[in-house]
Amino acid sequence: MKKLFLIIGAPGSGKTTDASIIAEKNDNIVHYSTGDMLREEVASGSHLGKTIDSFIKRGALVPLKIIVDTIVSAINNAPVDNVLIDGYPRSVEQMTAFDELMSKEENIELASVIEVRVSEEVAKERILGRAADAKPGEERSDDSIEVFFDRMKIYTDPLAEIQTFYTDKNLLKVIDGARTLEEVVEDMETFVKSKI
Repeated sequence: MKKLFLIIGAPGSGKTTDASIIAEKNDNIVHYSTGDMLREEVASGSHLGKTIDSFIKRGALVPLKIIVDTIVSAINNAPVDNVLIDGYPRSVEQMTAFDELMSKEENIELASVIEVRVSEEVAKERILGRAADAKPGEERSDDSIEVFFDRMKIYTDPLAEIQTFYTDKNLLKVIDGARTLEEVVEDMETFVKSKI
């Protein structure tokens, strides 16, 4: 039985960094981001991978069902039993589609949804600080103030509904992401280990 932890958080919350550090420190935990999983599926040359590639090559959004299938495929093929996935779900539609699939999936248990919570102020400082610290050529295209507010809105619009859904299922764990990286990682790692 695979244990799955979904990690959500605003842009700049540090969720990807937190999850990757935990996976590096623990042999029995693996970490994926949604983008990584899509790229790995394409690289595998599978039928699903070819379908994903056809959307990416056209610059089209990969349909929801394909993203959900890719996540399940990645979890089932993960080399260990404990899987951290960050940046999913990002919408109520993603959450609902995933929940429907999980109800039929006997090999995967959703252990928790971890929200790395930071204020908009902290998130903004981190993102814009990241932009200011980047060397020429290293800038991330999404590190500008306008793009930050767009991404923040995309994250916060469905958030209350996602929080309520997982709270009602007793699956939501909130971690204060405004502390130091070490404190956040330690808190998240302790929680994950308590569930496995």
